Amino acid sequence: MRETPRSQGTAGGSRSRHPPPRPGRAVAHTTGASGSGTPHRSDRRPSHTPRGARQPGPGGCPGTTPPVPGQPAFLLTRFALCALFGLLFALITWQVAAHGPLRRADERLGRAVVGDGPTGLTEFFADLGNAAVALPALGAAVVYTLWRAGRSAVAPACAAVLAMAAVPALVAPLKSWIARPGPLTQETGYYPSGHAATAAVAYCGAALLVSAYVRRHRCWPPLLALVLTLATGAGLILRGYHWPLDVVGSWCLCFPLLVLVSRRLPVRYRPPPRASRAPAAPDQ
Repeated sequence: MRETPRSQGTAGGSRSRHPPPRPGRAVAHTTGASGSGTPHRSDRRPSHTPRGARQPGPGGCPGTTPPVPGQPAFLLTRFALCALFGLLFALITWQVAAHGPLRRADERLGRAVVGDGPTGLTEFFADLGNAAVALPALGAAVVYTLWRAGRSAVAPACAAVLAMAAVPALVAPLKSWIARPGPLTQETGYYPSGHAATAAVAYCGAALLVSAYVRRHRCWPPLLALVLTLATGAGLILRGYHWPLDVVGSWCLCFPLLVLVSRRLPVRYRPPPRASRAPAAPDQ
């Protein structure tokens, strides 16, 4: 009898036979099928993050969704606010100069509230608008800004100083032109209020400078400046130094000056735009 022929898969270097396919796995090795042995993704499944749908980030970095907003919208908002406060100042000035109904209502309100509140406290609030009190606060903020940032803080510091210098240059001609008498005197030159304008520019300008270098709780300098500005206006009205519209008109006049200061603030301490943490799709 002949011996049964041996298998061809000998150790002599001949080709080994492939293992037989497992039952039930015949469809698994088809092209593009789910569960195939290939390490790549299925050809039938769509990509989770298509390359054409990813938005480029700053400097061309992929993966920022939605796109990072730019400066034009912010500039448009500031321009709209400046225009709004300019219109309010024009309306108030027109009513005060023309002895309109808004001025008559303002004088009735001023006479009704003069003398209200604790005398010592309201006098203290009114004194916050003096140059001897407000200017050192702004000067300290300018020195602190220059100490923290050096040359990069020269532009915002100069903007704050110029805004403060523009207050008497704008207020003095308007006082002479309007020639409005005060609540408790017949002397003229009370619209707009110089003390209210000095307090607004000094305290709010100082807060803008300081808040640019505060890493945590950046809201407290603007809030403190707002409280001091409102307290100064309330003290001037309650003590009878100015009519309410004198104070409100000064605030409207000073808002564009504060925008000039905020426009020059350094940007390196502002929070950067957030980029998407989603991983990029692997190459096909």
